[in-house]
Amino acid sequence: MSALNLRLSRWAERLPSLRPSLANLRGWAVPLALLLGLETLVRSGILPAHQMPAPTQVAQTLFHLAVSGELLRHINASLLRVAGGFLIGAGLAIVIGTWVGLSRRAEAYLEPTFQALRAIPSLAWVPLLLLWLGIDETPKVVLIALGAFFPVYLALLAGIRNIDRKLVEVGQLYQLSRFALVRRILLPAALPNLFTGLRGALSLSWMFLVAAELIAATRGLGYLLSDGRETSRPDLVIAAILLLAVLGKLSDSLLKYWETRALSWRDSYQGGEN
Repeated sequence: MSALNLRLSRWAERLPSLRPSLANLRGWAVPLALLLGLETLVRSGILPAHQMPAPTQVAQTLFHLAVSGELLRHINASLLRVAGGFLIGAGLAIVIGTWVGLSRRAEAYLEPTFQALRAIPSLAWVPLLLLWLGIDETPKVVLIALGAFFPVYLALLAGIRNIDRKLVEVGQLYQLSRFALVRRILLPAALPNLFTGLRGALSLSWMFLVAAELIAATRGLGYLLSDGRETSRPDLVIAAILLLAVLGKLSDSLLKYWETRALSWRDSYQGGEN
């Protein structure tokens, strides 16, 4: 009886560690149900295969692209563009957002212009960037950087302006320099908002990638979308969309992991079980 109790206690100790894996499995329920439903509808003839290919056909297309080496080239091109644009846009947004958050004078000069630029659709930048920068990699990276800039800038500005005034007064009481005030009080207090902006910017970077790769690109996931449309291959279009979704999710999960590590000091509400 004691041996049985010992085993039960060990299983009880392991149950909390199993909860994250069970939560991850729940996340697969909706995608798998959608794939199974689409496969059934296409195979039964309810959905025409020339408009919506079966998931198995999309899997075959991805397999052929992977075997030929073409898939890796497209993914590498898109990843490099997103990484470059995101780092440039987010880096500039952190610097300028901090400056505007600290200075009312800078806000008076820059905020109206930034709000006007933010309202410009991504595709509206394409012809201007082509005229200015040609059809090389530069306009693609710049377009993605534009998409990444504004979510980080707005989130960081809101985070700094929503910091409790008493924290700033404590820093001034201890005679912290302006740089020390930013590094030790303002940026740590604004980190939750900053990570929210970074995740939104990363998502927009993948969206702007498609517009960027319509600029005379010969490789990349956006090019695959365009190629599938021009050759009337819906399987290629769906394959490119799935790859964008998977890569976007993986990059967001990586950023979310860094967010969890950086904000481990927070004792925030995580939601209920139901």
